[in-house]
Amino acid sequence: MPNELLNTGIAGVGAYVPDRIVTNADLEKIVDTSDEWIVDRSGIRERRIAPPEMATSDFAEIAARQAIADAGITAEEIDLVIAATNTPDMVFPATACLVQDRIGAKKAGAFDLAAGCSGFMYAMITGSQFVSTGACRNVLVIGAENLSKIINWKDRKTCVLFGDGAGAVVLRQAAPGSGILSQKLWADGSGGHSLKLPAGGSRLPASHETVDNNLHFIHMRGRDIFKFAVRATGKAAAEVLAAAGLKVSDVDHFIPHQANVRIIEAAAKRLKLPREKVLVNVDRYGNTSTASMPIALAEAVREGRIKKGDYILMVGFGAGLTWAAAVLKW
Repeated sequence: MPNELLNTGIAGVGAYVPDRIVTNADLEKIVDTSDEWIVDRSGIRERRIAPPEMATSDFAEIAARQAIADAGITAEEIDLVIAATNTPDMVFPATACLVQDRIGAKKAGAFDLAAGCSGFMYAMITGSQFVSTGACRNVLVIGAENLSKIINWKDRKTCVLFGDGAGAVVLRQAAPGSGILSQKLWADGSGGHSLKLPAGGSRLPASHETVDNNLHFIHMRGRDIFKFAVRATGKAAAEVLAAAGLKVSDVDHFIPHQANVRIIEAAAKRLKLPREKVLVNVDRYGNTSTASMPIALAEAVREGRIKKGDYILMVGFGAGLTWAAAVLKW
C-alpha cells in the first residue's frame, strides 16, 4: 500500500429511470392537489414510477452496467461495490451484494450504505478512500431508490415529491491535480425526526398496528427540511471550495441534490452562482433521493455539458440529518 494518497476520479457514469411517467395532472386524479400547487412549491412537473415487479437492485444493476462500460473495464475488474439506498430490496442481504452477483463482479466486496438523500455523496466519499489508499483499483458506487413503494399515495404533501431511479459511477485513480480535490461529511442526528420512515425496524417492527397507522411510509416535516437544506448547502459548498483553494467563480457546474427547485434556487442565490451553471432535472424526475445526483451527473456527461478540466461542485443533504459535499476537477 502506498505511503502517499492517490488522487481519485470518476472514470465512468451510468443512470436509469423507469419508463412510466406520472405527471402532476395524473396526481390530480388521485389526491387533492393541482399542477400549479406542485410546481409552485417544488418545481416538479413529472416523475418516473417503477412497475410493481421492479426492485431497487433491478435499477441499480442497469446503472452499474452502464457505468462499468463507460469506464472501459469489465465487472471482474471491480474491487468493491457500494450501494447507497433507503429502499433496499430487503433488510438483508445487502442490495450491493445482489448487484455484485448479477453483474459478475466476482472479485469485489460489497455493502450498502444508508445516509438519507446524502447517501450517494457519502458512498462516493467512502469509496474514494479505498482508491486513494491503494486498497482498491476500481470502486463501483451506486445510488438507487424505489421510493414509490414507501410513499403514502393519499398524502398530498409527500406523494407529489418523489420518484424512482438509479445512478452509478466507477471510481479509480486520477491524474495529479484532477479528480476529487476536497470532500467532507456532516451529520446532525438531533434533526432525525424531521424526515423518517418510522416502522419496519427494531423500534417498531411490522405489525397490524404499524400498517394501519401508515408508519411504513415516508413522514416529513417539509418546512424544517427546507430551512436545513438551504443553510447546509451554502455552508458545505463554501467549506469544500475553500479546502480546494477555489472560489465560487471557479465552479463550472453545480450539482445539488434534486429535492426541490426552490431549495436549489435559494442555495444557488446564496452562493451567487448563475443559473446556467446549476444542473437541474427535478422537474422531470422528482426527488429520487440517493439517485438524484448521479443521474444528473450522467445526463450532463452524456449531453457533453461537462468537459475535461471543468470544476464540479456537488452537495447533497437528507435524512439523518446528513449532508456532504465535494469538489472535483473533471
